[in-house]
Amino acid sequence: MSDNHRLDRDEPFGEVNHVSWLAEHIGRLYLEPDYSDITLVVENVPLPAHKVILASCSEYFRALLFGGMRESKQKEVELQDAPLRAFQLLLKYIYTGQLNLSGLKEDAVLEVLELAHQYGFVELESGVSSYLERILGVRNVCRIYDRASLYQLEELAAVCRAFVDRHALSILHTDTFFSLSPAALKEMISRDSFCAPEVDIFRAVCDWVCHNSGVDPAPILQQVRLSLMSIPDLLNVVRPTGLVCPNTILDAIKARTESRDADLRYRGCLLLEENVATVAHKAQVLQGEMRSALLDGDSQSYDMERGFTRHPIDEGQCILVQLGMPCILNHMRLLLWDKDNRSYSYYIEVSVDQKDWVRVVDHSEYLCRSWQRLYFEQRVVRYIRIVGTHNTVNRVFHAVSLECMYTERPFTLERGLLRPLENVATVTLSAYVMEGVSRSRNALINGDTSNYDWDSGYTCHQLGSGAIVVQLAQPYLVDSMRLLLWDCDSRSYSYCVEVSVNQKTWTMVADKRNELCRSWQLLEFSLQPVVFVRIVGTHNSANEVFHCVHFECPAQSAATTTKESKEENCAVKEEDVRSSQNT
Repeated sequence: MSDNHRLDRDEPFGEVNHVSWLAEHIGRLYLEPDYSDITLVVENVPLPAHKVILASCSEYFRALLFGGMRESKQKEVELQDAPLRAFQLLLKYIYTGQLNLSGLKEDAVLEVLELAHQYGFVELESGVSSYLERILGVRNVCRIYDRASLYQLEELAAVCRAFVDRHALSILHTDTFFSLSPAALKEMISRDSFCAPEVDIFRAVCDWVCHNSGVDPAPILQQVRLSLMSIPDLLNVVRPTGLVCPNTILDAIKARTESRDADLRYRGCLLLEENVATVAHKAQVLQGEMRSALLDGDSQSYDMERGFTRHPIDEGQCILVQLGMPCILNHMRLLLWDKDNRSYSYYIEVSVDQKDWVRVVDHSEYLCRSWQRLYFEQRVVRYIRIVGTHNTVNRVFHAVSLECMYTERPFTLERGLLRPLENVATVTLSAYVMEGVSRSRNALINGDTSNYDWDSGYTCHQLGSGAIVVQLAQPYLVDSMRLLLWDCDSRSYSYCVEVSVNQKTWTMVADKRNELCRSWQLLEFSLQPVVFVRIVGTHNSANEVFHCVHFECPAQSAATTTKESKEENCAVKEEDVRSSQNT
């Protein structure tokens, strides 16, 4: 060994690494009767093995061979229900740590997956799952999904579900569809995202029932949404099979004719985090002027003359978008024209058939600007109607870009408005400093709370004249804010803060006019919609200017948010203010 296995020149000084040599020699013990102390019998074929190697790799074999069971005293142990070829592959993996899956047929790979799960080889189970994810196809996804569901391999099952969602109709017509277990089939067709014509789903289930006689079809048939089928299909396709009782068919006809379309459980395509309002997905603008701009994906190249879609703000006018297929949505991003400081009001409605509309966003009573981040409860959508109701400059509504998708990012909605956790008073989220003097227009909301001095890094206004006003991009439900008052010396300030959604009606949320305040300020108030924030300074112990370095809404965690910090930064004594003012 000392002659044939010299240290590699790349090894760290003083370290000997012969792992590959050790693996090679242990691998030579595979099916080697020498030194074997146990024989495993699979399909009547004896396989010599070594207890300590088996036990070191698997909790199952550790309990079987060293756990005091009867088998721990036997020289020969028979393994029931293990396929020979797959077990030989597993045994080779145990001794060598290697397994070439690409050279195996799918049946063999699935058998290896079964044994890996049965005997607790977690790493092998993960490796086989990753391989199966890469070879998914229309003809094998049902078998793989069935195994993933049976063994509770959630990551593999999720990949299978996403694949099935994209190829639902094709999968219904494959022979492997009939190999699905009742539980896997029920779960598959119960999902809103299994998007195929309901009559095709029903026919496929009927064929599955024929191939799986002896299985009670009722729980599976309950997942077929009969109310989505046409009346001729209910009478001419469903009724002749005898699988559905007449009263259930009558209930489906009643729901079809009397219910609002918005109340029916439609199916739709689910493309996670993918914008489906694109030409590539065959979306198109059906109504509105300059239609080509809205869905072209360009949210940069627009000006006063081009790069937007518009409609006059009049009765019956709107921008109407048709998606290429019914899609499950819960999120939209809408860019309103923002080359000046104008604001818009609008609402958005969605529909499956252009007959029954559901309003998912209502900002008709709020002033909004630039990028809109819109969230709503998930719905199946085919048509989107954007209706502008107000423009602060003229009577035209301008939309530059629209994105529609389903997102798994968490969000909280209350009263139809987004309740954010993150700071939304940022340039990135299209907030805007409307009033206030600064060397940099958005210094107040650029997130920099360190780089400020006597000359820069703050926003100010003259006491007794004007204010600092921030406009958020859209209405948010908030109950807190945080300010950083300029604190390069020991001066203190007094101020008040008001909020509004339309710049007409203002509500005071913080009144610090009779307090001496300095540095960080945490403001908490009752939850309410906010678009505009007006900060009015009323006193500065040093001069006649109110200076604010940073503003955030809602307040983010920071060191100066404890009760002690607030007491330190705010001496709540009216006489101190009066004394300071007299001075």
